[in-house]
Amino acid sequence: MGTLQIRLHISLASLAMFLLKAWRATAFGVYGYHNFTKPGFISLIPLINSLFCEHAKKFKSEEMEARMEGKNCIVTGANSGLGYATAEGLASRGANVYMICRNKERGEAALSSKKSTMGNPNLNLEVWDLSSVNEIKSFASRFSSKDLPLHVLVNSAGLLEHKQITMPEGCISKLFLCQRTFAMTELMLPLLEKVAPDAQVITVSSAGMYTSPLTTDLEYSDANFEGVEQYARNKRVQVALTEKWAEVHNERGIGFYSMHAGWAEMPSVAKSLPGFSKSLSGKLRTKEEGADTIIWLALQPKDKLVSGAFYFDRGALAPKHLMFAATGDSYTH
Repeated sequence: MGTLQIRLHISLASLAMFLLKAWRATAFGVYGYHNFTKPGFISLIPLINSLFCEHAKKFKSEEMEARMEGKNCIVTGANSGLGYATAEGLASRGANVYMICRNKERGEAALSSKKSTMGNPNLNLEVWDLSSVNEIKSFASRFSSKDLPLHVLVNSAGLLEHKQITMPEGCISKLFLCQRTFAMTELMLPLLEKVAPDAQVITVSSAGMYTSPLTTDLEYSDANFEGVEQYARNKRVQVALTEKWAEVHNERGIGFYSMHAGWAEMPSVAKSLPGFSKSLSGKLRTKEEGADTIIWLALQPKDKLVSGAFYFDRGALAPKHLMFAATGDSYTH
């Protein structure tokens, strides 16, 4: 193949990739606007109801009435956003909740706020930086020494940065979300097995994963680092990890579920994606609406759920790929 042919081949490949990414972004935007926003969750305006999905009209209130007294739950990233709302929702139902937060001051503020409004003494703050594998191991060792059974592990901690940050432990990026999800879950398996077959691992992915296929370049070695794409890649891996855990640990009596919250209004979104947040002002879901499916999953009997499945808006099994987006072929770019 001559030089001109090689250049033409590269140009065509680059154009094809550009068009594919453009289609993914367009499909994600259109599908998301109709399903992931507040009107997609619930609306009180009849005209809007006819145009949007309004998934909440299919919800069954009795499914959220179960109590969780005596159950131990770990919620990562619990000082704000989805983690905060999840910890609050589980504790309000009587669960003994361990809130893992990276920042001590924000964690203590979140704990104080919850206790003052709820009066629930079963809220516990654990200050650990889960972007560090060593910190995860230290937490797991300390928590395991309590010899408590673990009923629900919620992997909710997330991070979207626009600059690549390398951790002191090596080349693993601070943004490598699936690494800490994997480490936390694997280390908690013995405690989860204590309550089998009722144990659950709920991993909070993101709708952003629809824009990315599963790729081998998990640490984004490309020189042109792009934080939003890195986040999407890691969130895609979390869904794949959930599938794999369900397969590998099928006989251990632990249910593994991934979910996404739609587009929710949170401080992290406003900080990381200010343009997105501003353009959809008034249309984003609240953090409570975003966390609704996490709490719903934690309350359901195991025979009602599908281990390895991807959930959205309670019982709606979400598609893992958008139409014609070519994200279903693993290890492609």
